Formats: sequence, structure tokens, C-alpha cells
Amino acid sequence: MSLWKQLVLSVGLVAAAVALSARFLPASHPFLDRAGLLAPLDRLGLVAATPKDDAPPAAGGRPAAGGPGGGGPAAVIARQATPQVMRDIVTSIGTARAVRSVTLRPEVAGRIRTLAVASGDYVTQGSLIAELDSEAARIALDRAGFLVADARATLDRLTRLQRSGSTTETLVQEAELALQTARLEQREAEFALSQHRILAPIDGWVGILATGVGKQVDPGTELTRIEDRSSLLVEFRVPERIVSRLAAGDPVSAAPLADPSLTLAGTIRALDNRVDETSRTLLVQAAIANGEDRLRPGMALRMTLAFTGESHPAVDPLSIQWGAEGAFVWAVRGGKALRLPVRILQRNSDAVLVDGDFRPGDMVVSEGVQALRPGAEVQLAPQDGATPAPKS
Repeated sequence: MSLWKQLVLSVGLVAAAVALSARFLPASHPFLDRAGLLAPLDRLGLVAATPKDDAPPAAGGRPAAGGPGGGGPAAVIARQATPQVMRDIVTSIGTARAVRSVTLRPEVAGRIRTLAVASGDYVTQGSLIAELDSEAARIALDRAGFLVADARATLDRLTRLQRSGSTTETLVQEAELALQTARLEQREAEFALSQHRILAPIDGWVGILATGVGKQVDPGTELTRIEDRSSLLVEFRVPERIVSRLAAGDPVSAAPLADPSLTLAGTIRALDNRVDETSRTLLVQAAIANGEDRLRPGMALRMTLAFTGESHPAVDPLSIQWGAEGAFVWAVRGGKALRLPVRILQRNSDAVLVDGDFRPGDMVVSEGVQALRPGAEVQLAPQDGATPAPKS
């Protein structure tokens, strides 16, 4: 095929596409009008026919479109742009840990004689957890007691002899030193005996016991872990852009990844003193109340921080249109359509917060935008059976 034939075919295809767009795509009319093609196509009868002024709204409450050629005001549904507060939501993932946690290990070697708790029990500080065989330690304590008694008797005898002049001051002082030494050995024996009793250092829940009665343990043997999970500490990172907006005591909410429907309230407990230069994030520590004991240390939690910002106009998501210059909405001002450029600030499920040159009383079109052109007359259609608003 020659170059001229290809060129003619391409021009024909473009002309057919323009004609079809004018006939079946009313949304293309503003573009065709700016290109100077809408009026010639209208004279050729290729533009879609427009309903009369008295055309009723379509079934279901949707407005009947008015034509771009001036066939009457376009019936649309419009609402005022109501101000809403902009909310900045920041989420992060953190790992929970108990507010207090202690791993129990025996201080001395020995064989477990008694286990006073079971896995999962709640204990208070000072409660007996386990007791080791302590016969050797008891014997050492008894021996220390005998040495104390003997040293005391010796001191008493020398004190009486000193009064009668039968002994020297030096011997009495040596006896006093021997008594003090014996008493220290007795205290040491008492302490060694107490090490055979393993007590709870904090209030909390006992974890899985890793040993049993009759087993030999050493000072490095882990018996169990006691954790106070009445509240949980969660460390997570936030972007540096919100660092200046954070402070200790600010509210935060947490939801476990395993059960997103469960949301618990908490507060920021501490902020790190330095932003990580690699990730550009700040480490934050929050305390989460766990009064119902529904969470466990080690769980992954989604932490959410909400910040309240300035108030901005909120429009229906259906109102947002896009053109070559970006986002815009069709506003009704003075009974006529106005193409109003906007900048999208935040998208919510029921509204979009925008920034634009809105005026008091402006109505933003949510349905019927296909029939609008700048400056076209607009008739507000009823909403949910309401009477149509009069034109300004």
C-alpha cells in the first residue's frame, strides 16, 4: 500500500472516531468544542440529540442530561462542599513484650525437691516457685551455729577471768574477733540455705516449666519465665516527618495482625533521642493496656497514630473529574456550570477532601457531569424525592 493510501486511511479513521465520539460520547463535547469541531459536527447532525427543557429526570432519580448545543438547562444532582477536618493516619508494625519479665534460674546446683506452681499460674512477688534439696546447706548452717555458741562461751569465760586479773586484754579481743567471725559464717550458711528456695521476683504469670521434680539443675538452667502482661510495651518506628508532632502521653491504638477486629487503646511512653539515619525513622515505645489479658508478649501489632489537621472542603468521590490539567469538579454558581480546578488532599471512603477556589453557596455536581460545559445553564434535580432547588 502506498504512503498516500495509508495517509488517507488514517485521516478517515480519525474522522470516523471524532464523529462517533460526538454522537455517542457526550463527555467528549468540551474537548471537541475547544478544538473547534463541535459546531461543524452539530450542523452536520452528528452530535447527539438533546432533550427539551421540560424533559423529566431519568428513572431512579438520575438527571436527564441537557445538551451542549444549548438545548436547555442540564439537570444535575449537586451538593454543597461541606468542610471536614483532615486526618493524617500513620501506621506501623511493632512487637509486644511484657511490661516486666524475668527468667528464673537457680543460684546454686541441686536436685529439685518441690515445685509449688504449675505452668500458667499467676503468682505474686515472694511466692515460692521451686525448692532444691538443701540437706548439705542445713548441715553447714548447724555447724556454723555450733561455732557461734563455742565462740560466745569462750568470750564469756575470758571476760570473767579479765575481771579477776587472770587473763590479758589481748586474749579477750581475740575471743571477740572469733565470735564475730563465727557469726558471719552463720549468716553465710543461712544465705546459702535460702538459695535453695526459688521465689517469684515479680507479680505475673508463670510460663511453661522446663523442668520437674527430681531433676538436677545448675545455676545456668532456665526453669521458667514470669511475665507481667497486665500491660504491654510495643516498640515501633515512625517516619521522621511526624517526629515534631509526637510527645509522651499521646494516644495510640493497637490491633493484633492475627485479629484486626480487636483494637486496644494505649499511650506513647517514650521517644528515642535520635532518628535513624539509614531508614529516616524514629523508634517509639508505647504502653498498651491489657486488662482483659487478650494479648500475649511476642505478638505482632499494627500501631496507628491519628493526627488532626486543618478543615478543607469535602466533596462526593463521584464529583472528581480529570482533564489534561489535572483534577477538577463541576460547580454550580449563579445557575451556571463552572469548571473548578481542585487539588486532592485526602481520599476517604465517603468523601474526598480538596483544595480549590470555592465560594459560599457553591454546589458541586455529583451526577450529570457528562452534559456540562463551562457557562451552561444548570437545573438542580431533586434528591431522594426532594423538590428541585431553584436556579440562582
